[in-house]
Amino acid sequence: MRTAALSPSLVWVAASKEPGPWAEAPAMTSEVDDWRDEVIYQLLVDRFANGDRNNDYNVTHNEDALAKYMGGDYQGVIDNVAYFEALGVTTVWISPVVINVEEDAGVSSYHGYWTQDFMGVNPHFGDMAKLREMVSVLHEHDIKVIVDIVVNHVGQLFYYDINRNGQPDTTIFGAGDQDSEDGFWEDPIEVITEWDPKYEAEGVQAWTSLGPSGESPLGWVYMPEINRIPPNPPEFHNDSWYNRRGRVVDWNQEDQVVKGDFPGGLKDLDTNKVEVREALIDVFAWWIEQTNIDGYRIDTVKHVEHSFWQQFNPQIRSRAKANGKDRFLQFGEVFDGDDAKIGSYTFDGELDSLFYFSHKFQVFDDIYKYGGPTSSVERLYAERSVNYGAAPHENGITGNPQETLITFIDNHDIPRFLYDQPSEEALAAALVHLMTMDGIPCLYYGTEQSFDGGNDPANRAPLWWDGGLDTQSPMFVHVAGLTKLRKAYVALRRGGFEVKWASDRVDGEEDAHLVAFERATADGDRALVVINTAGEGSAHTSFGGSDMPVGFAPGTDLTVVFPVDDGRTFSVSQGGTVRVSVEPYEALVLVPASDVLPL
Repeated sequence: MRTAALSPSLVWVAASKEPGPWAEAPAMTSEVDDWRDEVIYQLLVDRFANGDRNNDYNVTHNEDALAKYMGGDYQGVIDNVAYFEALGVTTVWISPVVINVEEDAGVSSYHGYWTQDFMGVNPHFGDMAKLREMVSVLHEHDIKVIVDIVVNHVGQLFYYDINRNGQPDTTIFGAGDQDSEDGFWEDPIEVITEWDPKYEAEGVQAWTSLGPSGESPLGWVYMPEINRIPPNPPEFHNDSWYNRRGRVVDWNQEDQVVKGDFPGGLKDLDTNKVEVREALIDVFAWWIEQTNIDGYRIDTVKHVEHSFWQQFNPQIRSRAKANGKDRFLQFGEVFDGDDAKIGSYTFDGELDSLFYFSHKFQVFDDIYKYGGPTSSVERLYAERSVNYGAAPHENGITGNPQETLITFIDNHDIPRFLYDQPSEEALAAALVHLMTMDGIPCLYYGTEQSFDGGNDPANRAPLWWDGGLDTQSPMFVHVAGLTKLRKAYVALRRGGFEVKWASDRVDGEEDAHLVAFERATADGDRALVVINTAGEGSAHTSFGGSDMPVGFAPGTDLTVVFPVDDGRTFSVSQGGTVRVSVEPYEALVLVPASDVLPL
């Protein structure tokens, strides 16, 4: 495969320089033993830290213009390794690295999801050498690197020439007349944009007022001022490599979801084609070989057919392993609340793990934000054994999908927790749950600084502009304490998970809003987590009128190890129960007094 020359608009960063230590592809290394030991930190490169002012092309200095490039880069990540270490995160997941269409309708591609060149590094962030340097520096500090990738679509690189006039048009039909008697529109207005027409099952059709004229031709454009030029590698500049059906308008229609363009004019690749699959496998195996990264977060998984993942994921694993990279992680985004649908992508060699969206919606939102019953915790866990794969994939990571789900409270596609739940106490309690439950916790940048932005792009504020990289803020200190706790106690990382108490009751009823679970290893390490998920007026000392049954031996003294320096001790009765008092939004982690470790 060849890498195309940068378009004129992006030459500003392509100045030649002397070869450095990262001019050549590094040797492959395996950095992870068990991904369950990791704490992932998600960041958008453009929004984390600006370390190199020389690549600040087309950057705004208006803090409110969050749809524009802000100036973050790979040097900014390198310069702030100490921030990651102080927070206690062990893996950094960065936004896509590839060259994008520069902007569309005044919105910039700072996020990285508008691919133009699959094999070029977005010059806003640095070059290939700088990317390799970033990975190498993070590895030196025992921090792994995950890169976000997109295989479902490319950026808006062509339009559908519906009227066959050789230019992209937006056409308005109808006069908008309204019948004054019944209120119905007699001649409703319809807007058709050739950049992003609505879905047509037979493919977007060409037509004029005189009638239809067959399938619409594609209009590939050359607009170098915004890097809207044909894709690279050049094989992707091929009409037949795209589904050409227009944008999804009905998210309940599987055919549309899989074959339609992603709204915003992102053109859907025909991933059923053998040559498209092979090209994508080659591209993303190449990035591993070029950079020594440790995993992929894969965008828009449910928009690609299962058969693609059954080929792509195993081949990426085997290519990585053959080059010396063991346990390469591949987890995906199935943006959906349907737990069974999410889990369906963990069978037949597909993904190692998925974002646990159902848990985000049904636990962190429904319970911690909106005061719902804690029984959802128990129900979701029970469903996991059916909905998710029970065996690791060949050449994949340690641990099976049921025990390695990516758990999260915030991410870049949803409003932040604090946006519509202003209680930082509620967030603090939810973070205890996140960091002590089974799976691989993922922290979205800014959550540790109590960011409260709403929907995209308000949930993507620059970290160094809004609150700064403050290692002394209360929420940062809280998260740092939790990562130390997780690191110290193996049961909180690799232990099994068992719900010991959950309730259907709410609003002041006995044991309402209480949840408790144990983590235990086969070697006997055990921890108990008890959380009051509600606020004022919800203190509890009783579990349904009795004490709580636990898995510890009778007579065991349990000491609170989080909050740190709490020091309270509770004894397990001869009947194997314990009574623990929890105040509003209080979260306690307890271990046997004999197992207490310094933090």
